[in-house]
Amino acid sequence: ADAVTDWSGGTRLGEGLRRFNRDWGQRGMARGAIVVILSDGWDRGDPEALGEQMQRLQRLTHRLVWVNPLKVTPGYAPLARGMAAALPFVDEFVEGHSLNALEELANIIGGAQDRRIGNTVLSQRRQEERML
Repeated sequence: ADAVTDWSGGTRLGEGLRRFNRDWGQRGMARGAIVVILSDGWDRGDPEALGEQMQRLQRLTHRLVWVNPLKVTPGYAPLARGMAAALPFVDEFVEGHSLNALEELANIIGGAQDRRIGNTVLSQRRQEERML
């Protein structure tokens, strides 16, 4: 079998999102959708490019949800370059380590919770951005 050449080296999230935005963005399935990204945010690409693609995606979507299995770790802070670049454009930042975390994700997708990152409510910010 072929070996994975970049195993344990982080992903190239910015490049992946660029392709996603190109193929599914403006006129595709992402427009007005709830988009869920499952990643620990460890990225080996350019964090600036990731931030640009996240901003583009956030403008297209109804909600942009990031599921990070590391978020449950005591003392966790989103310090990985990719996670730090992406977080300003995320509507919901949730854990992804257990069935309870997945239930929270289902509630978010179903609209049962306010948009938040930690304790910060983002609904008003998104409404204001859409008015611009």
